[in-house]
Amino acid sequence: MTIRNWAKFFFFAMLVGGAVNGICSLFIRWDFFQPYITNGHWGEFLAGLLWMVFLGFTMSVIAQAGFFAYLTLHQVGVNIFRTLTLWNWVQLLLIAITIFDVIFFRFIPGVKEGQSWIFYLGLLIVLIFGAVATAVQKVKLTGKKHVLISALFFMIVITTLEWTIALMGRDENINEYVALLLFPLLAVNAYQLLVLPKYNAKSDEDRQKLEARRKARREQAKNANA
Repeated sequence: MTIRNWAKFFFFAMLVGGAVNGICSLFIRWDFFQPYITNGHWGEFLAGLLWMVFLGFTMSVIAQAGFFAYLTLHQVGVNIFRTLTLWNWVQLLLIAITIFDVIFFRFIPGVKEGQSWIFYLGLLIVLIFGAVATAVQKVKLTGKKHVLISALFFMIVITTLEWTIALMGRDENINEYVALLLFPLLAVNAYQLLVLPKYNAKSDEDRQKLEARRKARREQAKNANA
């Protein structure tokens, strides 16, 4: 990918993360915004909303780092296990382990501390539904059925890792942030997975145009010296 297209990719991914987090925060953290709206403190309301948008930008950066780490991991996995089929089975195993870890080591302790199962079940449904919808769309865009497992792996395993990293050290309003931070990560990861081929194709096109211009200049210089 060329630097110009990478900059566009990065910028639009940032916008996706900021917009999704800002919108979702109005619902998930309504108790935070409601007093400002009720009392007409629009300056404080906008400041709080901008903070949530900025938090979405931060989640976007984490998601993009995770995505490029995954691209490296995927290539290494294929090289280690020799075939894509075997690597897909390993990815399915890792998906199962990740879901098991989320349920038994993340959600169950939260339930024991008084949180509702409905809360965690809803988050798990959002994670899996978002992953499946993105993976299916990826198959439709590429026409390659074998990308389904890799897309599911990225959307479930990598998103969960990013989610866990994002929540480290957050004690205040932890349950609200558990719900809130999932949405920008899912949205940005889906965006990255689905649009990266477009930016790669545009980069190839730009390189071909650049090479054509260089060739034309060389021909002009050659003709001028003839």
